Amino acid sequence: MDKMPAWADAILVPLISILLAAILSALVILAIGEDPIEAVKLMVTGALGSSYGWGFTLYYATNFLFTGLAFAVASHAGLFNIGSEGQAMIGGLGVAIICLFIPWTHWALALPAAILGAAALGALWAQIPGWLQAKRGSHIVITTIMFNFIAAAVLNYVLVNILRPEGSMDPATAKFPEGAHLPTLHEILAPIGINFSKAAPANVSLFVALLACVGVWVLIWRTKLGYEIRALGHSESASRYAGIPPTKIVVIAMLISGGLAGCMAINNVMGEAERLVLTATEGAGFIGIAVALMGRNHPVGIFFAAILFGFLYQGGAELALWTSIPRELILVIQALVILFTGALDNMVRMPLERVFLALRRRDAS
Repeated sequence: MDKMPAWADAILVPLISILLAAILSALVILAIGEDPIEAVKLMVTGALGSSYGWGFTLYYATNFLFTGLAFAVASHAGLFNIGSEGQAMIGGLGVAIICLFIPWTHWALALPAAILGAAALGALWAQIPGWLQAKRGSHIVITTIMFNFIAAAVLNYVLVNILRPEGSMDPATAKFPEGAHLPTLHEILAPIGINFSKAAPANVSLFVALLACVGVWVLIWRTKLGYEIRALGHSESASRYAGIPPTKIVVIAMLISGGLAGCMAINNVMGEAERLVLTATEGAGFIGIAVALMGRNHPVGIFFAAILFGFLYQGGAELALWTSIPRELILVIQALVILFTGALDNMVRMPLERVFLALRRRDAS
């Protein structure tokens, strides 16, 4: 019997963790002489109070959806993939190659090709640590961390020496041609009479991320492969006894995980910057770990966690802009949310488990 109901694990534990992080963040804001209630109001207004704020919140959330799903798929196989940052960088190269060297006439043609390019290179980059784990026993955490640094070096070399336009000093590619520009939410919603901010970077890749959520749910809970991935994550010895080949499943899970991380590039590279720049990922690969942990590695939970972190990113930017709260403190607030929902998860979970066990004993007596 479970120590507490599934709804408590999925909803109550994250909510209490967020509340604890919010209380501690409020105390920190008070300590520097600012009003935490006004700070919260400003964050809510800046992130959710206008279509402009929503546009940035959804833009960040789209990045976190892809990287959160990437981590979740690997996690279901018992793999701790910390390499989404590097996989997204290399996925950006795939997008840039597709968009720069093929003369697209319409974004609807360019988008599927860019998804394939981003997913293919992201999967390839993740497959190497996956193969090393499956065949050589190399620890997946170590190899994926190191591959983030290798990806950054590869991206730097390619942008400076190969894809940088002649005469440019900026380590970035040329602007993608018009036919490879993705429509923003403003352009999508205007024909149906919804006025959305022109300046907001949220674009059609949001819907691709939502489709990815559905796809991951189907894969993990409605397919034979998904069952094999979950079986391996629960017990390698039991899955081996059941005839599931661990080596094959580890490699496949990492391929899917890397492909999802690589697809993040269609949002920030193809959709927002419309070119590949050196700092395109902006740490979204690491935030995806917290998003997946908070969402309990389930696409629905990941969706809501991604919205929360999108809110924190955009709301934090508004705080830094309009108050004397330094940008570094905003990072501290975001870190506290990650700390309580990830590393200190058991601090909330264990007391709740004791409460529910005590309630069961009382009902049984």
